[in-house]
Order: sequence, then structure tokens, then C-alpha cells
Amino acid sequence: MKKYNIAVVGASGAVGEEIFKVLEEMDFPVGNLLPLASARSAGEEIVFKNKEYTIEELTDSVFEGRNIDIAFFSAGGSVSAHYAKFAVESGALVIDNTSHFRMDPNVPLVVPEVNSEDIALWEDTGIIANPNCSTIQMVQLLKPLYDLYDGIKRVDVSTYQATSGAGKHGMEELVQQMQDFFAFKLNESEVKAFAHRIALNVIPHIDTPQPNGYTKEEMKMVNETNKIMHSDFAVSATCVRVPVLRSHSEAITVTFREGVEVNVEAVREALANFENVRVVDDLENKLYPMPMTATDTDFTYVGRIRKDIFAPNILHLWGVADQVRVGAATNAVRIAQKWIKMKEDI
Repeated sequence: MKKYNIAVVGASGAVGEEIFKVLEEMDFPVGNLLPLASARSAGEEIVFKNKEYTIEELTDSVFEGRNIDIAFFSAGGSVSAHYAKFAVESGALVIDNTSHFRMDPNVPLVVPEVNSEDIALWEDTGIIANPNCSTIQMVQLLKPLYDLYDGIKRVDVSTYQATSGAGKHGMEELVQQMQDFFAFKLNESEVKAFAHRIALNVIPHIDTPQPNGYTKEEMKMVNETNKIMHSDFAVSATCVRVPVLRSHSEAITVTFREGVEVNVEAVREALANFENVRVVDDLENKLYPMPMTATDTDFTYVGRIRKDIFAPNILHLWGVADQVRVGAATNAVRIAQKWIKMKEDI
């Protein structure tokens, strides 16, 4: 089997670390491995397949002569904006986990289960963008419904996003604040990662406010969904941070065109047959997806599937996925797998 030389930018971050785990678990055909990060993390060691690698500093010239085939970027939009071009110029495919390239009309935005055909457009820029974590798990559930009822009229979604969405420091802040709570010091807790204290709280504010009253995170879901699905239906999102360590949850309401009569059993079957989706939907026996269901897995789980009690063309459901994996690392590696298959099939 042909081996591929891999670089991981942001090797010391939460998503970078998860990319190494996913590559190993999926037995990805890795040849040489180049872990990259800022000067602050350079010199640290990572272990991949029982072998130690030293993290190198990301520089303008670090890709030169390294024969990198695929470079995973997960170190922030400004890093991708500056350094991705150097990886592309060296001959690498860049799979970017940040928001920087997502809405660039020349850069494909890919969830392999939904629009893998767009991977073929990578040669225009040498870059494939990984969507927002909340968008990825939502479109995995919307795609089979879109196909089942020949379109969607509108989607309304409320997210319940884990602290890991803000990286390691987000999770650490929740843990520290809970420790402070049990030490009767919660009011003294430091608030840095989020707009307010996250322990024993929910915060309906993720990312920067926009002029239309939405946040940047909410508008990512609106704009990315239709780019991925090649559609033009209405999307409205309310994104909320919750005191959970890992895995995002979403309450999704889907409105189909007038005249559609939602059939819950047909919906369950369509979802159950969709790649990497798992149906967990037995309310009587207290079975439904939860963050603890999804954490450390590569599936998007869906339950609480029900037809609206007032409008026959409206469906409600509840989806959960590990956003560090499904919403970032796993999706990126699946893009790489599809890209390899596409090249080898030519």
C-alpha cells in the first residue's frame, strides 16, 4: 500500500492531538509524519504508533523539501491564512479545520457523507475546508431527510455546545470552576474562556455578535449548510454553550414543503441507513443520544424523532456528536481517505 507523508499544524492542540489518534485508529497509510506548532510548543514530543516525534516550529519554509502529501491545519484562522499557501506551494493538499477558507467560493467545503464529490475541486486552490463542528453533525442528519422528501423548506436549530469547542482551555476552565464550587469558592473563579462563568450555567453566546443580532457561530451554520448541500433553504440557529466537557447536542426542527406528510418510520429508516449515523430513539425505555453516548466515537447519533403535533410537514429531532472527532479530526481524516481513493481510482 502506498504511504502518504503527513503534516499536522497545531500538533499540540486538542484537534491536532485527536487527528493523530484518528489516523492511528483508522490505520491511515502514514509515511513520514511532521508535527508542527508555534515556537512555544516546538521541541515537545508526540507519540504516534509507538514512535516519538518532535514537534517542529511552523515557519514559512518548513514544508520545503519535505514531500508532504497532506497537511492538516488546526491552529486557528490567522495561522491558516498565512501558512497554508506555503504547504500548497510545496505540493501538499491542505485540509483546513479553521473557518478561514470555508466560504471561499473556490475552496470546497466538505462533509464526505454528504458531498464527497466536491473533493474533486481541490485542485483549484490545493485546499479543502473542514466545516464548523456544529454544521457537520447537522448536515449528516439533514442530507438523508433532504433526499427522502425531495428538499427542505426551512431548518431551525438550537445547539448545546460543549466546552471543548473552545479548546483545552475551555475544558480546563469548566473543571476548575467545578472544583471551586465544591470548595465554596465559585464566586472567585476566573472567567477567561467564555463570556461568563460556565460551571452550573448556560451561555447563549458563542463567537462574536453580528449586526443582524446573530453570532458568528450561528451565521457559520446558516451559510455553511447551504454551501455543503448545494441548496438554498432557510436556516436559523441559536448557539448555546453548556457545562459539558465534550460532544455537542442539537435540537433540530425541519420544515418540508407544503403537502409533505412526515412519516416517522420512514425518517428513522432513512437516518439509520445513512453512513456514520446511528439512531437511538426509544423514549419509553429512556434511550436517546446524550454527550456521553457520542464522546470518543465517530458517529452522529439521532433520537427524539417526532412529527410536529400541529403541522404534518414539520419534523423534530435531537442529534449528538463528538465535535472534536466527528466535528473536526474524523471529518478531516475522512476527507483525506476519500481524496486518496479518488487519486488511486484515476
